[in-house]
Amino acid sequence: MSPRARKAEDADIFAAMVRVMMRVGPAQLTLSAIAKEAGITAGALVQRFGSKRKLMLAHARYAAATLDIGFGPPVTRTESPLSLIYEGAQAYAQLAGSPRAALRNLAYFQRDLSDPALRRNLLRLHGAARAYYEQLVADAIGAGELRAETDVRRLARTIEITLEGSFLSWALHQQGPALAWLSEDLRAVLRPHLTHRGQQSH
Repeated sequence: MSPRARKAEDADIFAAMVRVMMRVGPAQLTLSAIAKEAGITAGALVQRFGSKRKLMLAHARYAAATLDIGFGPPVTRTESPLSLIYEGAQAYAQLAGSPRAALRNLAYFQRDLSDPALRRNLLRLHGAARAYYEQLVADAIGAGELRAETDVRRLARTIEITLEGSFLSWALHQQGPALAWLSEDLRAVLRPHLTHRGQQSH
């Protein structure tokens, strides 16, 4: 089996695990449920990963390396880098399809924070996400969508914090669709940095 095929199979298993996580909380997440969703046996999962915790660690490392948290890696090519920044709201909104879903994902976040190994990979994931936003901000400046004087690192950090905070805020207030809530907050952060072109295209 080639390394590429093995990696693809692992990605399928991780995606299946995330689908189960979207339906149940940490206490109900089992290897049997993940295996059923992935179309394989629980024994095959144990043979490949060793345990549920090792499977979660493998997924955390994969997510940190690829920015694929279970919905596919982010798109990297477009004529409008600004549109990819706005899509950050869509990524978080997928974790908040309903108030109950948002609470489940916050429970997984709490689990990751309390486990030192998972927290290390969570830090890597968020570091990679911030670097991704830095690249998008720089690209948007180059495309004339954001002002040339924009502080790339500061705005990327603000985008990350805004999306995380907006997600938590929506879970509390539960007003309207999560995507609308997140998008409104993100637009408010980006608005002062937009050029005329950026305002017209978005």
